[in-house]
Amino acid sequence: MLKKLTVQNFALIENAQLDFEQGFTVITGETGSGKSILLGALSLILGERANYAVIRNQEKKTVVEAVFDITNYGLAPFFSAQDLDFFEETIIRREISANGKSRAFVNDSPVQLTVLKELSEQLIYINSQHHTLALRESAFQLDLLDTLAGTLSKREKYSAKYKAWKQAQKDLAAKKEDLAQHLQSADFVRFQLEELEALNLDNVDFEAYQAELQRAENAGDLGASFSGIEEQLSGENGVLENLRALYRRISALNLNDGALDALLDRIKTAEIELDDIAQEAGSELSKVEVDPQLIDELTDKVNAYNSQLKKHNAVDQAALIAVKNELLGKDTDVLDLQEEIESLENQLEVEGVKLQKDAQELSDARTKKSKGIAKEIVQLLQEVKLADSQLVFDMSPVNLNETGLDKLTIKFTPNKGMDPQPIEKAASGGELSRLFLCIQSLLSKKKSLPTLIFDEIDTGVSGDVADRIGRLLKSMGESMQLFAITHLPQVASKGEHHIKVAKENRKNETFTVLEVLNKEERVVEVAKLMSGAEVNDAALANAEKLMQ
Repeated sequence: MLKKLTVQNFALIENAQLDFEQGFTVITGETGSGKSILLGALSLILGERANYAVIRNQEKKTVVEAVFDITNYGLAPFFSAQDLDFFEETIIRREISANGKSRAFVNDSPVQLTVLKELSEQLIYINSQHHTLALRESAFQLDLLDTLAGTLSKREKYSAKYKAWKQAQKDLAAKKEDLAQHLQSADFVRFQLEELEALNLDNVDFEAYQAELQRAENAGDLGASFSGIEEQLSGENGVLENLRALYRRISALNLNDGALDALLDRIKTAEIELDDIAQEAGSELSKVEVDPQLIDELTDKVNAYNSQLKKHNAVDQAALIAVKNELLGKDTDVLDLQEEIESLENQLEVEGVKLQKDAQELSDARTKKSKGIAKEIVQLLQEVKLADSQLVFDMSPVNLNETGLDKLTIKFTPNKGMDPQPIEKAASGGELSRLFLCIQSLLSKKKSLPTLIFDEIDTGVSGDVADRIGRLLKSMGESMQLFAITHLPQVASKGEHHIKVAKENRKNETFTVLEVLNKEERVVEVAKLMSGAEVNDAALANAEKLMQ
C-alpha cells in the first residue's frame, strides 16, 4: 500500500507531504484546483517520462517520493533479479534537475525507467477515462477474463511455449536460408550428381517407365477387362451368336423390304466389327502377364525418379537433366544441415500439436468459467442501478496465436428486452464507467490488487446512482487501498479518509495545497459539494446524514 507521498517544486505544488491509510480515500477539490497535478506527480512514480515544464522554481530540482509497504506483494525475487536492496518499506523517488535531467531511484539505488515502471505497476494503478475506454479493446477484455477466471497462469505458460515455437520457426527459416547458400558446395553437388546419374536420365524415358508400371499394376484389371469383352461378344449365347441368329431368322423370311434389307446390311457390318473386337481382345489378353518382380523393379525406378523431381522442384525429366548439367563442377556437403532441418521440422510439428491441445484446454477453461463471471458482474451492476443489464463473454475461434484460440468480445446491454451488443455500441460513457467499476470490484474479491486510484469514475452520474457507486467503492476499500477523485457528494461522503485539493494565492503566486481533513472538516467539504460555497446548518445536517 501507498504509505506516504512527498511532492516538492512540482507545478503548482511547492511542498506537500501526505500520509495515507488502508481503505477508501476520497480526493475532492474545485475544478482547476490541481487534482490532475497530483495524478501527474504519481505518474512520475509510475515511470512516466518527465516534462521539464513541471519544475516550479527553475533554481531548484523537482522531487516526488513515495513510500510503499510491500510486505504482501511477493516482490523479493524482482528486487533480487534487478540487484536492488529489498525492504518491506520501499522508497521510490524521482528527481528532475533544473537542466531537465531526470533520475529515478528505488531504495536510493538508481534505476532505469523500464525497471521503475515494471515495479510501480505492481504497486499502484491509476484508472482514468483512458483506461476505462480500454475495456472496449478485445485484448484488454481477454486479459480481464483470464484474470477473473483464474486462467492467467495457464495462459502465461502456454504463451511462453508459443513464443518458443515461433522462435523455432524463425530458426528453421534461417537454417533453410543457410542451406540454400550451401547448396553450391562441391561435396553436396557431387552427391546430387551421383543420385541423378544413377537414373541414367539421358538414356531412359521415365514417362515410358511410368506407363509400363501403370500397365503392370493394372494387369489383373486389364486381363479381366479383355476377357470380359471376348466372353460377352463371342462366348456361348454371346452378342455375336445372338446377332447371327437374328440375322439368319429375318433373312429366311425373304420379305424383300428395302428398309429391312438396309437394317440387315448394317447388322452384318456390326457383326464383322464386333467379331474383330472380340478377336483383338483375345489377342491383347494373351499379352497380359502379372509379374510382381517387374512391378517392384519399375516401382523402385519411378520412385527414385519422382524423389529427384521433388527434391529439385523439377517438373519433368528435361528439367532434371538441366539441373544435372547445372550442378556439374560444383562441390559441397550439407547433409548435416539437411538432417538438422528435417529434425527441426519434425519437432515443430510435434510441438504444434501439443500447442493446439494446450490452447484448446485454455479455451475450454475460459468457456467453463465465463458464464459464472458474467453472472457475478451483472449482480454487481444491479448495485449501481443497472438492474436490467445483460452481459456475455462471446468467444469466437481464431487461428493459433500468443493468447490461444479465442477472440473475446464482451457484449453488454443496460436495457431489458435488448440483445447484448459489443460494449462500444451498447454502453454510454457513464454506463461504461460503472461496468468497469463493477469489474474492478469483482477483481478485488478474487485477487490482491495494487493500490487503485479512480479518476472521476463517477463522471456522467448523479443522485442515487452516485450514492450506489460510493457504497461500492466503500465496500472495495474494506479489503484494499483505494482512492477516488470525485466531485460528487454522494461518493465523497462514503470515504473513510478525505483529502482536499485547493488553490491559494500568496504574494502574487498561486499554489496547490493538499490537506487531510478530519471528521468535522469532512462534513463541511461534503456540504460544499452539495450546496456550493455557502454552507448553512441545513447543508451541514444533510452532509452528516449522507455520511452515515
